[in-house]
Amino acid sequence: MADDMPRPAVSIVVPVFDEEDNVEELCHSLLASLDTLDRTFEVLVVDDGSRDSTHSRLTRIAHEDSRLKVIRLRRNFGQTAAMSAGFDYARGDVIIPMDGDLQNDPADIPLLLQKIDEGYDVVSGWRRDRKDSFVRRFPSRMANRLIGRVTGVRLHDYGCTLKAYRAEVVDETRLYGEMHRFLPALAYQAGARITEVPVNHRARIAGKSKYGIGRTFKVLLDLLTVKFLSVSTKPSYVFGGSGAILCLLGSLFVLWTAFQRLVNGVFVYRQPSLLVGVFLFTIGFNLILLGLLAELIARTYHESQSKPVYIVRDWQNFDETPQQ
Repeated sequence: MADDMPRPAVSIVVPVFDEEDNVEELCHSLLASLDTLDRTFEVLVVDDGSRDSTHSRLTRIAHEDSRLKVIRLRRNFGQTAAMSAGFDYARGDVIIPMDGDLQNDPADIPLLLQKIDEGYDVVSGWRRDRKDSFVRRFPSRMANRLIGRVTGVRLHDYGCTLKAYRAEVVDETRLYGEMHRFLPALAYQAGARITEVPVNHRARIAGKSKYGIGRTFKVLLDLLTVKFLSVSTKPSYVFGGSGAILCLLGSLFVLWTAFQRLVNGVFVYRQPSLLVGVFLFTIGFNLILLGLLAELIARTYHESQSKPVYIVRDWQNFDETPQQ
């Protein structure tokens, strides 16, 4: 949000939900670690509708240290929504989200910033020595491989919250569902330079995990959304191209049926190729229509927000920042 105060160099965004046993240690260790940085910073803790004493403890700490900012949501909206709220209020040039359960190590923040200073736009943490049960690690490993294959951005650990983003990368992205884990892939589609670094991961010592294997189906649906967004500027090419191929195959089956009847005298009821041809042609025609509808939706999406189909990295020799 815009104000007259100078922008901090780094914004730390921490979504929390029912973490009363962890927030005090989290805030004190985080602030102590950030004090060693030669950079200005702010810490935004987003209380995602906690039902325990999390908010009261955060309020007390915030009164003692003004560098800690607390955002309280009206109810539990979920991790992605809480993280999005933190991103919207963050003013730093670099934004670093992290978990509020003490499993992410604040001591790794300088490592992420070092990579940002090297010119990367996104630095993703990799919990190489993850302190979770096999029941959580195995599906996560499979999900990481699937996400990497579908998006083309092969990271070891999409689920690690500890990442660093340049503010302009986050500003171009709107988060829904479980989309926060796909931010590196979305940033890559916008031309961001991405790298990955191993980070420390600590065992949870208090509280209970709020996220389990039940999120898998939601993640798969969001993965489909991410894949569609990668072709959203010309969806008619994807759907229309597939539809044209199916229409062509359907027409070939129908022609084969006609050839068999006229040349070899094989009656239609003995030729399943006619039904196959009609079926393929119908599906192909519907895909072409779907591509046209998707094209209209994509254009509405871009034009209603005055959203360009390109993103400029920087400018030179302009007196003012050009308006996109």
